[in-house]
Amino acid sequence: MASTSSLSFFTSSIFLTSSSHKPFSATLTPNSVKFPKPLTVTSELATLPVLSFTGDKVGETFLDLKSALPDTARAVVHRAIITDLQNKRRGTASTLTRAEVRGGGRKPYPQKKTGRARQGSTRTPLRPGGGVVFGPKPRDWSIKINRKEKRLAISTAVASAAENTIVVEDFSDEFEKLEKPKTTEFIAAMKRWGLDPKEKTTFFMLEVADKVKLSSRNIGTLKMLTPRTLNLFDILNADKLILTPETVDYLNGRYGVDFEGESEDEDEEEEGGDAQGTMEDGSSDAAE
Repeated sequence: MASTSSLSFFTSSIFLTSSSHKPFSATLTPNSVKFPKPLTVTSELATLPVLSFTGDKVGETFLDLKSALPDTARAVVHRAIITDLQNKRRGTASTLTRAEVRGGGRKPYPQKKTGRARQGSTRTPLRPGGGVVFGPKPRDWSIKINRKEKRLAISTAVASAAENTIVVEDFSDEFEKLEKPKTTEFIAAMKRWGLDPKEKTTFFMLEVADKVKLSSRNIGTLKMLTPRTLNLFDILNADKLILTPETVDYLNGRYGVDFEGESEDEDEEEEGGDAQGTMEDGSSDAAE
């Protein structure tokens, strides 16, 4: 069985130049970031199959998102992913210098007539139990990114993953009919949709029902995202991206060509997404 290609933006057709491809372009000029030339975005129209809960194809839908041109797409996505990962660092790592280590006030042995190198303290960095030279101290690792640039990076990543994306009709009601959550039922549904439970899969839904969440939480390769927890890392790290018709409309409205201006609750959603990502990815938050 052939292995499924990853959603890596490096191998996507969006980032490959083509002489015959003439996309619709628009020009954005961010204020705080200086580019050697204006940031140009394109519109890529992708057709996605729509599957029912039983796995049958019931129609098609369209994903029309903004995406950066091939010569700037890598830089935009790279800057956004580095910003997300670096902002998750707590920066609480701390070591003690020789001045902060307890003890070491007594001279270990006389200065002369021992034949050994002179030592003034047992807490010197040259001895076990001593201080650390140039060790890490608490610091703030957070960096900032323009809001439009971050949105463009997410839309570019989703557009590059279109070839490995499928749309599934809302299946929350099917799991609500169960007496109790069952992981086997969710795995069976994934197989009907042509998904391998051993591959990394990301579901993006507007709202995750309780039984859907409980039925899928034991699958280690699966991620459940909502508009509040949508992040660039989980999109790029997935082998398959699963959407619902409602999330397709959300993506087209939020990251499509027709979107203009800023929404009032955007700041709240972004702050909530960062906080949720910090809680879910505890391993990434470890002090480094």
